[in-house]
Amino acid sequence: MGELSVNHLLGIKYITKEDVDLIFETADHFKEVINRPIKKVPSLRDITIANLFFENSTRTRLSFELAEKRLSADVVNFSAASSSVKKGETLIDTVNNILSMKVDMVVMRHPNPGAGVFLSQHVNASIVNAGDGAHEHPTQALLDSYSIRERLGEVAGKNVVIVGDILHSRVALSNIFALKLQGANVKVCGPQTLIPKHIEKLGVEVETNLRRALEWCDVANMLRVQNERMDISYFPSTREYVQQFGLNKALLDSLDKEITIMHPGPINRGVEITSDVADSDHAIILDQVQNGVAVRMAVIYLLASKIKQ
Repeated sequence: MGELSVNHLLGIKYITKEDVDLIFETADHFKEVINRPIKKVPSLRDITIANLFFENSTRTRLSFELAEKRLSADVVNFSAASSSVKKGETLIDTVNNILSMKVDMVVMRHPNPGAGVFLSQHVNASIVNAGDGAHEHPTQALLDSYSIRERLGEVAGKNVVIVGDILHSRVALSNIFALKLQGANVKVCGPQTLIPKHIEKLGVEVETNLRRALEWCDVANMLRVQNERMDISYFPSTREYVQQFGLNKALLDSLDKEITIMHPGPINRGVEITSDVADSDHAIILDQVQNGVAVRMAVIYLLASKIKQ
């Protein structure tokens, strides 16, 4: 078994293609584990992991917690909403207090881009970035690529379009890095106001017409409109967004080929995709959720094996 080139998972841009391959091979093994009657392995019985969520999250937090428990790690959950952070405690103080309780790994979601990198330079624990602001969300991108590989056999050479709010999405950025690293072709599609300037520098093309994007792609990853990150209005109305960038069954059925539909969740049903698309055979949304546990188990296991050395 190989080992990762990094001691932390801070973002896709810090890891190699070999790291991704290793994570996927390990996830294949854990996927088999979580489909057994007894879904636990004793791999991390002596490792303690703290989940620090400074932003609300249901799916990512549950997925990490499940992954940690499946590996038999000891788990400490920390929600900033009800913590001393509200009283003005700094990030480093918070984490050092937790580390003094002998924690080996920290899984952190934080509203500020770069929070994980900052932390990794100041504390002696392995850091997993569970999303930092509108910057990166590496485990989501890994599970998305893993799901494409599972459905289509490989990621290399596939045409993937990411549709929606690219500007505010950490999922979009991490996915672009991960897909390009594995040799996929990537386009982004959405209202011009929600496409970051200079995004072409990342090696992606911009397509403003959803039908053209769907006719080109093998996989469409539909992102939600992140109203909570918008301080101004980026498009006239939700109704207009739905008309131009919403994916419905009629549009999907009118294509002359089958495409795979993905969504990182939570879904705004009837906005970015309709229910009949989300619940159709085209969609691998629930596969993504299941694969998320296996991929996060792989990441945690591989990072923990470096701690033990």
